[in-house]
Amino acid sequence: MTTVKCPTCKTPVEWQPENHYRPFCSERCKLIDLGDWADEKHTIPALPETPEEWDKLYHE
Repeated sequence: MTTVKCPTCKTPVEWQPENHYRPFCSERCKLIDLGDWADEKHTIPALPETPEEWDKLYHE
């Protein structure tokens, strides 16, 4: 059986179909993570889309 750490509180979690919140240990930890995404505490980097964004990134 595979065990992972909850991304929010680091509690060991068994990776099983019965665990409806995996990889989280609970609904609470799942909602905390969702709130962090909503507050933009987590982001996914993206490439600049316009020449101005490229200039700002590499020339300032």
